[in-house]
Amino acid sequence: MNERPDKRRVAASFSRAAGSYDSVAELQRDVGRRLLWRLPLSTQPGRWLDLGCGTGHFSRALGEWFPLAQGISLDIAEGMLQHARQQGGAQCHVAGDAEQLPLRDQSCDLIFSSLALQWCADFQAVLSEARRVLRPGGVLAFSSLCVGTLQELRDSWQAVDGFVHVNRFRRVEDYEALCAASGMQVQALQLQAHRLHYPDLRSLTHGLKALGAHNLNDGRPAGLTGRARLRALAEAYEQRRQPEGLPCTYQVIYGVLQKEQRS
Repeated sequence: MNERPDKRRVAASFSRAAGSYDSVAELQRDVGRRLLWRLPLSTQPGRWLDLGCGTGHFSRALGEWFPLAQGISLDIAEGMLQHARQQGGAQCHVAGDAEQLPLRDQSCDLIFSSLALQWCADFQAVLSEARRVLRPGGVLAFSSLCVGTLQELRDSWQAVDGFVHVNRFRRVEDYEALCAASGMQVQALQLQAHRLHYPDLRSLTHGLKALGAHNLNDGRPAGLTGRARLRALAEAYEQRRQPEGLPCTYQVIYGVLQKEQRS
């Protein structure tokens, strides 16, 4: 399934967003906290990896949860890593790709990755690399986005034109099949919908841009989006308004996998 955006485009977009990311990352913090709570109670890593660490918010949380462990923060976006390095939380900050981890075999006890792996084209390679890097008995805990994310925005754009305006995401069935074939034990795999509400369309699109998660796909329209199309989009989205505001749904899959005790 090779429908993810180009990695260089992803890295550049998130690097630009490093300064504004935390101000609009309500969903990201909520999902990351829920992923932390899903860690097995027996988890006591000697070394953990925050894979796709972003600004380092959960590297700091992992450092607090496991104060005796060594921490590694890894991200493909240099701008995010620079921000994370300034905030502390991990002893080591590494620029790297989840599909080709620059880490030794069996060097980590825990890999934590929240809302980063949806940008990887080859999730099978991500799982293979995680299994390689984990020590026997080690845990991979991840959250990622599935089909149905930003569906309200996608449907509203469909009423306007035929361009790709919303990022594509993997089906939950693909995650299930790839995790089952990973060679690791699937301890948990659960889909959960998270819904935010915005007062208007501008607030929603500003939030996506500030996160660095605006439209990164091939097939997106070139140049600026015209005012007439934006007005048409706003009118289409208004038809979905709820008492709390304009809805924006994220379909999040939470996974906890464990490497076999003996490799």
